[in-house]
Amino acid sequence: MGKSDTRTESPRRARTSRKTSSAATPPRSARRPASVKTEAPYHHGALREALLRAAERVLEREGLAGLTLRAVAREAGVSHAAPTHHFGDLTGLLSELAAVGFRQFNAAMASSCDAATTPLARALARPKAYVAYAQAHPGMYGIMFRTERLDYSRPSLHEAAEASFAGLANAVGMMRQEQISGDALTLNQGAAIARAWSMVHGFTTLLLDGRLSDILGRLPEGTTAERLLEAMLMAPITGKPSGP
Repeated sequence: MGKSDTRTESPRRARTSRKTSSAATPPRSARRPASVKTEAPYHHGALREALLRAAERVLEREGLAGLTLRAVAREAGVSHAAPTHHFGDLTGLLSELAAVGFRQFNAAMASSCDAATTPLARALARPKAYVAYAQAHPGMYGIMFRTERLDYSRPSLHEAAEASFAGLANAVGMMRQEQISGDALTLNQGAAIARAWSMVHGFTTLLLDGRLSDILGRLPEGTTAERLLEAMLMAPITGKPSGP
């Protein structure tokens, strides 16, 4: 009996020990790797805005090549289906993101014009703000002008882009001291708008690509890209160089 009791009791203790150990350790399905984000409890409208903010972060950090629906979902900490539900596909997401960019862009230029205190300062404020926005948000600036990747039939993008053009037309009209309607332009008005846009957009592109470094390196010490832009913009107004 004694031997039998010992044999019976030993396995029983072993089984009890294993049960205790198992109870102290969560089942594998309950454990979550530390690197996996839990889905945030966003309200429907707030989730859309959160996804756009996440998309902007991914775009500025990884460039357009790294901006995918899955990357945005990971960045926002939500399910992979969430971006598709709100934007349809990548073109839809990029288009809505470009609309955000245009609204930020327009607000920055309007604010700079409001802060200017002289006619000349107002004339220079918009192009300066144009370049400053592009330098601060190169990813957003880049996607705003990637027409082949965008869907301009989406109302938000169409309206934001039209507002940007209207601001440009108004600025050119102020310089020409005439009212310009964006719906119907004379050839001279169209040429003035295209010239102003080409100058500032071209300058911005060269600056972001690092192609102005050679010119800046040959200028007097301390000359900034903003000062070079000012000189470019002033030349047509004054008809002579504005500096040494």
